[in-house]
Amino acid sequence: MSALLAISSAPLALEPLVTALEERQQARGEGCGAICTFLGVVRRTHQGREVRHLDYEAHEALALRAFGIIADEAADAWPDTLLAIHHRIGRIEIGEASVVVAAASAHRDASFRACRYAIERVKQIAPIWKHEFFADGAAWVEGPVADPADETLRREAMERACA
Repeated sequence: MSALLAISSAPLALEPLVTALEERQQARGEGCGAICTFLGVVRRTHQGREVRHLDYEAHEALALRAFGIIADEAADAWPDTLLAIHHRIGRIEIGEASVVVAAASAHRDASFRACRYAIERVKQIAPIWKHEFFADGAAWVEGPVADPADETLRREAMERACA
């Protein structure tokens, strides 16, 4: 697996990740014709409530294992595609990135689909939990409880990616 997978308390940076993916794709000799990125950022409101900040927690070893499973699944579905998944933990302010997914491929279609598939699967199987802090209180958002081997969920993610 050549995927770039990380969990970090440091701010996420898109440009170095894209550069690393492009270099790895070039090194494989396939060329890089497309890089699709997804950047999840903290928004100011959620369901009508004013968000102050978020705090993410993760079971890091299991989350990285889940990222690896996702990268392997994407590589099986789109063989010429390399994937990067970086998720931030700790306190994250409004406008800051909480997750970055990037997919590099020789062609745009595979890149788009792999990127969408990866973020759908992160939401399904990565043991990462979000604590939302609002102007009027706080609430935990239920994290994933799915078995990574659940074929029904994997198919659902694939359908969303290929819709």
